[in-house]
Amino acid sequence: MKNNVLRNTIVLGVLCAALIITLFLLNKDESPEFTKNDNLISNKTDKGVEDKPGTAQSETEERFETGGNYNEEGKEESRSETDVESGMDEPGTGIIKPELAKKIIKETADKAIDAISRKDAKTISDLVHPVKGVRFTPYTYVSLEKDVVFKKGEIINFFEDKEAYLWGHYDGSGEEIYLTPSEYYERFVYSEDFKNAEKIGYNEVLSSGNMLENQFEVYDNPIVVEYYFSGFNPEYEGMDWKSLRLVFEKYEGNWYLVGIIHNQWTI
Repeated sequence: MKNNVLRNTIVLGVLCAALIITLFLLNKDESPEFTKNDNLISNKTDKGVEDKPGTAQSETEERFETGGNYNEEGKEESRSETDVESGMDEPGTGIIKPELAKKIIKETADKAIDAISRKDAKTISDLVHPVKGVRFTPYTYVSLEKDVVFKKGEIINFFEDKEAYLWGHYDGSGEEIYLTPSEYYERFVYSEDFKNAEKIGYNEVLSSGNMLENQFEVYDNPIVVEYYFSGFNPEYEGMDWKSLRLVFEKYEGNWYLVGIIHNQWTI
């Protein structure tokens, strides 16, 4: 009897032990595999691939390096229609390209230089800026403080005016330029036959002396038409060059004469 009880107890113990071992092995095989896979997924989504020091680059930085117009947020912006149609060399420079400048102003400039050549005060007056008038500059550098300005209505009597004005100072001697309008015209406006100039430039600087060029800074987005002679006497080797510049500004949809700049070789 005792032997049967002992045998049954041993068998039961073996079965229990086998069951426990089986359950342990099952848990050992499944749990680690799940944990490993879960860690792999976590590593890909949270950590990512590390960049090398100094090589990380944002999408915005890449766009700025590859060119184009972008705002501060990195969004690409195209040039406005106004910039394109204005024919600016670069956005914000205020200088209209020569080919477009010629297309815009040639007819008006031709009319102006013809009227100036004929001393046609009425036609010149019609072309003068209705608010700013026209400024006369004897030597290249435009002086807002010293240059003489004639208003539109004053141009009508320009060639009949007998009053002497201080137009500036002679190059070299520094003496004051006191001349009547007609005298000034002969010396510092139509000193040569500029209507038939050797070369005409539209927003192009054809002549350059020792004085500073500032017409594009002084005038508001102008078109400057230059009538240029490279020289007259071969003995002077080009030092007797002269030019006349007519400056136009746009006002209420039309282009008007605002400046007459005489230019020549200076000491």
